[in-house]
Amino acid sequence: MPGRGRALAVLSLSLLNVFAVAAGLAVVKLTPDRRLSPQPPSVAARDLVRIAPSSAAIPAADPGSGRPPDPSALAGRLSALIGGPQAKINAVVVDAESRRPLYELRAGQPATPASTTKLATSVAALASAGPAHRITTRVVRGTGDGIILVGGGDPTLTALPPRPGAGHPPYASLTDLARQTAAALKASGTGQVRVDYDASAYQGPRTAAGWKPNYLPDGELAPVSALTVDEGRVAPSDPSRRTRVSDPPSAAAREFARLLAKNGVSARAGRSTVAQKEAVQLGAVQSPPLSALVEHLLTDSDNDVAEAVARQVAIKLGRPATFADAAQAVRQVLAGLGVAEGVSVNDGSGLSPLNRISPIALARIVSLAAGGDHPKLRPVITGLPIAGFSGTLSAPRYTVAASQGGAGMVRAKTGTLAGVSTLAGLAYDADGRLLAFAFMAGDGKGPVDPGKLDQLAAAVATCGCG
Repeated sequence: MPGRGRALAVLSLSLLNVFAVAAGLAVVKLTPDRRLSPQPPSVAARDLVRIAPSSAAIPAADPGSGRPPDPSALAGRLSALIGGPQAKINAVVVDAESRRPLYELRAGQPATPASTTKLATSVAALASAGPAHRITTRVVRGTGDGIILVGGGDPTLTALPPRPGAGHPPYASLTDLARQTAAALKASGTGQVRVDYDASAYQGPRTAAGWKPNYLPDGELAPVSALTVDEGRVAPSDPSRRTRVSDPPSAAAREFARLLAKNGVSARAGRSTVAQKEAVQLGAVQSPPLSALVEHLLTDSDNDVAEAVARQVAIKLGRPATFADAAQAVRQVLAGLGVAEGVSVNDGSGLSPLNRISPIALARIVSLAAGGDHPKLRPVITGLPIAGFSGTLSAPRYTVAASQGGAGMVRAKTGTLAGVSTLAGLAYDADGRLLAFAFMAGDGKGPVDPGKLDQLAAAVATCGCG
């Protein structure tokens, strides 16, 4: 199936290259005549070559050389798996190039999207702020012996040392910020300070409408704040511990005071304040580009990063950085792109069960990002997990017989809440045609099987129905 192999190679190259652009690297793609292995390859298989960022172009996803599948043939495959119109699944498959629906089952009926909400968040952020946008954390002079740690909403700000081979561009380092600040303070003859903190870039509550009380205690994310270090984790160096701090800004100030002391400046944690616009800057660090943040939040379904990215949309549009305004800003940007119909959200991560998005809306959003008219949106496609290979679609998903045909051929965002499972993304069918799909199962009242959605996506990928 040469059409399918060529199309897969193009999308695989695009998937790897967008991170390369963000990090200043080029990635050597896998050979075009074989699909991606359902088992993750070794790091050595991903050869990295240093290049100038401007020389790497990220192409649109190739629509493929094959014809779109026959709708009746496709319907036969999918209906047999879904189990009839009474099944609690809303579904759609569209031709990614023309966006023409090829299969619909309650496609226009909004359902709980769970983490596929992140697709809407990511498209809106890239379209408004742009893929090169970075978030700055600063330290400025305060009053008396005070300095102020000013959060801009960077979810990657970390006090941990860099990890070689971490698979992402360098995160903003609180340690580096402490070194800058200590050097500036010593140069001015200051040897003792109070570390106040400014988290005023965000306003409103730190939890969204509909969030369950257990989300924060269980470590699904930290209380949403403009100033958070290591996503508010109590033990950031221990991935097995999910517990978060109750007040991220004050915890950040305490950590920064400790780091200043290590750099020869006596420091104590202070209070919440708001920095003056004309305050003298003592140091600054920046997040990775938005393109890298989007890829990460989609691949790993990172709730903290998703909420931060949603607020960047509100800030870009001149709105307050609240849950409500971020949600409205996301929809406003989607409306400008022509893909807002069927989208109603209360947060950026999809943790709220009050969110509603229709399958056709998700498929249109994915198709828009895959097409050639909006190159700024490409990180949405390149951030989608690869079935059986990466992120939330890693093995054991797509390694069983019922879904293995989709391994390496399906790229999709997952979504899971109690009684809800969703999957939205892209697949090349057996004739090499690029298709967008969204499958949304469950009503929040009973168990759902994500494996069923994997089977449906695999059926799309293996359909030689042209």
